[in-house]
Amino acid sequence: MKSLVAAFCLSLIAASVAAETLNLKVGVLRETHSRETLSILDIPAADDTLAGVLLGVADNNTTGKFTNQSFEAIDARLDEGDDVVAALDRLIDKGALLVIADLSPERLLAASERAGPKGALLFNVSATDDRLREEDCRANVIHVSPTRSMLADGLAQYLVWKQWRRWLLFKGSHPKDELLAQALRNSAKKFGAKIVEERVYEDTGGGRRSDSGSVQTQRQIPALTQNAPAYDALIAADESEVFANYLPYRSWDPRPVAGSAGLMPTNWDPAHEQWGALQLQNRFIQTFRRLMNARDNAAWLAMRMIGEAATRTASSDPEKLRLYMIGKEFSIAAFKGVRLTLRPWNLQLRQPILLSDGRMVVSVSPQEGFLHQVSELDTLGLDQPETKCRLK
Repeated sequence: MKSLVAAFCLSLIAASVAAETLNLKVGVLRETHSRETLSILDIPAADDTLAGVLLGVADNNTTGKFTNQSFEAIDARLDEGDDVVAALDRLIDKGALLVIADLSPERLLAASERAGPKGALLFNVSATDDRLREEDCRANVIHVSPTRSMLADGLAQYLVWKQWRRWLLFKGSHPKDELLAQALRNSAKKFGAKIVEERVYEDTGGGRRSDSGSVQTQRQIPALTQNAPAYDALIAADESEVFANYLPYRSWDPRPVAGSAGLMPTNWDPAHEQWGALQLQNRFIQTFRRLMNARDNAAWLAMRMIGEAATRTASSDPEKLRLYMIGKEFSIAAFKGVRLTLRPWNLQLRQPILLSDGRMVVSVSPQEGFLHQVSELDTLGLDQPETKCRLK
């Protein structure tokens, strides 16, 4: 009789534990990225971004076994003409009030506008525009991806540390190329470099790879880069991926190339292996049979931030998670040598910037000697006294 009572009690306890399991549904709102890249090595995979989320779900569920929490990702992939608001509504209807967003700035702002009345929280994992953290900042958007200014500052610190202070700036003809060029100008002024001249590469259309014969390119690039004032480094601002990868080894003067080609600033690189990163890289490769890129890593990190906040607060409420993440107790490990935190004034994740040549991580910024009264990571990007953000 006693054994039956004990068994009955255990079953009640098990049922109670099961009933208390916290289920967190996380939406993945992602755009289809262009396959028109200069290098076939950069063609995005079909599971771009989503793969990082799924690895984060697996990591969270490993911990969740001990905290009675479970995590699930719901994918929503957008083609060029798809309505982002309708896609967000479908995710919210399925119970996903936490949404990892790989969207253009315009779509991200539209999603934020819709998410507000619904009580949803977005995690930006790809848009680098500083305005999204400044004059267009939103209280319901957490920025995991670094800004252009953070990337430019990370690169500038290294070039100045190397005493390569004179730059020839070569920019593309598209609006986002100008945004990157402006970030580089600001970084040069901030850290004491000098842009000796600016030149523009006009995009005349045509296929990215089909019109890029090596003989033709070998003749064009030297002519475009000759007769420049003395400079130490050729800096490319080419977010549109039109010309930058043609510059290394083809410029008129034998100078290092940096920016959108050559030495590139990024939040993540497949070659990164320090601070235990090799373990994460290997797990990603084993699971998805490809390398982890910057969007994958930002998406993984967003999911891990959700997992950490949910564990600490024992809640799935977006506002409770947001308040915890902007608080002083929150930090997240990201295989970058330091624990990362959020800037509470604009919801930007502080993080080191990797400098990669596409084969190896050459350096990591902030560089030695660049100091800050609060965090050396705040030497990258706009600091609190400079911010225009008024969260709303």
